[in-house]
Amino acid sequence: MSENNHHSEEENLFDDIEQDDDVEFVSKTELKRQSAELQKLGEALVNLTPAHLATIPLDDDLRDSVELAQRINRKKDGYRRQLQFIGKLMRGRDVADIEAAMAKLAHQHQQTNAAFHALEKARDAIINEGDDAIQRLIEAHPALDRQKLRQYHRQIKKEREKSAAPKAFRELFQYLKEVIHEE
Repeated sequence: MSENNHHSEEENLFDDIEQDDDVEFVSKTELKRQSAELQKLGEALVNLTPAHLATIPLDDDLRDSVELAQRINRKKDGYRRQLQFIGKLMRGRDVADIEAAMAKLAHQHQQTNAAFHALEKARDAIINEGDDAIQRLIEAHPALDRQKLRQYHRQIKKEREKSAAPKAFRELFQYLKEVIHEE
């Protein structure tokens, strides 16, 4: 009878193993890599401004931990331990929403930088090319005032000849930023 029990226990053991085949084996190295990635994501959360952090979907525990890490002196060992704790909290959560929100923030930052560089190029074109660049810019942005752009162009030329402070240079950039940003 005990042999019968032994065989049935063995069969049950193999049944459990067969059922566990659906679970994918993850190596210790892979687990460490995932943990490091989550810790980096946690550090990125800690480095966000409070306004940006408010846009990220976090539960109360994780939000409190991130805010605590922001208050800890970064040179102390407690900061490192707090980052590890944030990584540990994130391992038990679905971080897809957090990653999506972080990607959205990064994309907004890139768009802002691209717009800034486009304004710089427009300003430089006005300074270097004069009326031709002003005409192209007005065609692209009809809200711009041609007379004002020409005035800035003349003032910048005078400032450069006198080696004066680039006041009109900055004013032209601000004008372009105000008018083009409103469109």
